Amino acid sequence: MKNLGLFCLLLTCIGVISCKNNKSEKIIEAKEAAELISVQCYKALYEEDTLDLKINTFKNGGITGDMVMAISNMPKKVGEIVGEFRGDTLFASYTFVQGGYKEKTYKNPMAFLKRGDELILGNGQIQITLGASHFVKGEPIDFEKVKYKFTAVDCVDK
Repeated sequence: MKNLGLFCLLLTCIGVISCKNNKSEKIIEAKEAAELISVQCYKALYEEDTLDLKINTFKNGGITGDMVMAISNMPKKVGEIVGEFRGDTLFASYTFVQGGYKEKTYKNPMAFLKRGDELILGNGQIQITLGASHFVKGEPIDFEKVKYKFTAVDCVDK
């Protein structure tokens, strides 16, 4: 009986130690995936519209960033983008608030084509399914007849 108790205690200790090792490995993997490898800023100007975009690129290929859209005769849109590059195209979700009204957030899909140092904001057909908007599968995104072409600029901390 005493040997059985010691055996159970030994198994429990081994289990706890292996769980802690596994947890520390997962923390290391998460830190490596979240390692920031570059920050790039862009600006697009069209007539009286100004769009500012800051993109953070992570080691795992993920993209996050901030975008401010000051469009003529409309409230300013301020928000965040999250996405990833697929080939030369950044597919992202833009979550933003409009004007000073912080209680309601909006979320739109966006696609940016990278050509050299330029990002081109594409136009595509969007549909809403279960309250979430997304590009219509199978429909092309137009990167030729567009308003907003972002050029690389120096990042300025505000």
